[in-house]
Amino acid sequence: MAYSTLLLRSILTFCLFSISFVQAYDRRACQAPTRNPLSGCPVGTLLVGLGQKFTSVQSAVLSLGNTTNPATILILPGNYTEQVNVTRQGPLTLLGQTSSPNDASYNVVNIIWHNATGTATTGTYDNAYTSVLTVAPTFNASTTGSGPTGNPVPPGTPFGNLDFRTYNLNFINDYLPYSAGPSLAVSVSYANTGFYYTQFLSYQDTVYIGKLGSAYMYSCIVGGQTDFVYGFGTLWVTESEIQLRGCGGGITAWKGTNTTFENKYGAYIYKSHVAKANSTLNITHECALGRPWNAQHRSIFALSYLDDSIQPNGYIEWSSSDPRVNFNTTMAEFHDFGPGFNLTAREAASNVTIEMTPKEYAPYSTPALVFQYPFSGAFGNVAWIDEYPRA
Repeated sequence: MAYSTLLLRSILTFCLFSISFVQAYDRRACQAPTRNPLSGCPVGTLLVGLGQKFTSVQSAVLSLGNTTNPATILILPGNYTEQVNVTRQGPLTLLGQTSSPNDASYNVVNIIWHNATGTATTGTYDNAYTSVLTVAPTFNASTTGSGPTGNPVPPGTPFGNLDFRTYNLNFINDYLPYSAGPSLAVSVSYANTGFYYTQFLSYQDTVYIGKLGSAYMYSCIVGGQTDFVYGFGTLWVTESEIQLRGCGGGITAWKGTNTTFENKYGAYIYKSHVAKANSTLNITHECALGRPWNAQHRSIFALSYLDDSIQPNGYIEWSSSDPRVNFNTTMAEFHDFGPGFNLTAREAASNVTIEMTPKEYAPYSTPALVFQYPFSGAFGNVAWIDEYPRA
């Protein structure tokens, strides 16, 4: 591709992603249970629920078509057993009806699927088939694949959703009540996604942020057991709960990617609460903060509370025979605290766990410093983030 074409593509991408398309409205009024469920919602909001025109979330999504027009879908309380796939570019907001719009623990809309891969019962297929929610322009863009670089995304694949948001929804993959194989609750690739007061629950590979995937989570609940925050893209989790439903592998497992520009792809857990999901779990000092999916793994737990489930050494190698740790590996912390933070043990494991100084952490300290525009790699791709999500 000629340089002039690349430059034009980068400029157009920058302009397109610098605009926020989401309609202004009173979220609390829209989500509140009322006689007229759509009162207070943006004009044209679709309603999903028992006895409504749309009885599944996916049917409402498909009715929108692949346009660039913004859209909103309000979902009434209940359990929806389905997979939701969003391929459209146009901004889309999914809202769960609730009386508690600022507390994910009171969500009453559950979107549920039951699937895993790599088990004796299911056989082996790509992780993408298992996800409850997928936001990606094509199936090929969403696949995980294997090996050091995963499945290649076909050249010319367009970027997907410009501004996808959820509020007060629960995405649950409950194939089995323990880690039995990859079973995704959410998969994001080639898209910008913001999740607010949303729960993602599974046991293995709960959250997948794939290539050119950008995901921001605010006041969410993420539950899992094995490598349950993983991917290639960029994830920022803030003021959220990371619930340990058991211990296996690590919380994070990231796979770095070589690019022609500097990238900061990785998982950033900021001012969050990491703890066992319930008091009956006997997992003291058993859970690792992460392990490297490849040697370019990058994840940072910053200013976060860690309960005593966390191993004293913090991070671990992939395995004793295949450590996957070298000078490119960033498995780090910055000013974490709580009974799960053991500075002496971390320092003894300094070849694996990095305790960052303020200067070392500064380049990763805000979403604008890590989220990048697709294709060009320019930093500051944050116009799609809801900076004031409280209703």
